[in-house]
Amino acid sequence: QVQLVESGGGLVRPGGSLRLSCAASRNIFSFNLMGWYRQAPGKERNLVATRTTTGSPNYADSVKDRFTISNSITRNTMYLQMNNLKPEDTAVYYCHADDYWGKGTLVTVSS
Repeated sequence: QVQLVESGGGLVRPGGSLRLSCAASRNIFSFNLMGWYRQAPGKERNLVATRTTTGSPNYADSVKDRFTISNSITRNTMYLQMNNLKPEDTAVYYCHADDYWGKGTLVTVSS
């Protein structure tokens, strides 16, 4: 059974930065597609960023030029660097890899 464990969420002021991590229980090169999704209160879960192990990343329009998805092969970890955060970025952020989901980490952007 594959496990994905997110970390790095928290409370940040508008304009601030956070880096989310997703630690996988197996080699991340074994996944075809990995990514981050988010779900705001009362809303559906939406794509934030995805990437294949060999392809270019794909970002939601709302986060382009602010968020960056990356991997650390040696640590079996995927990251989401989030800069210039806005209140509308407040959500639970989920790590996704093929058929697997993490339990999420809460990001709150508020002054």
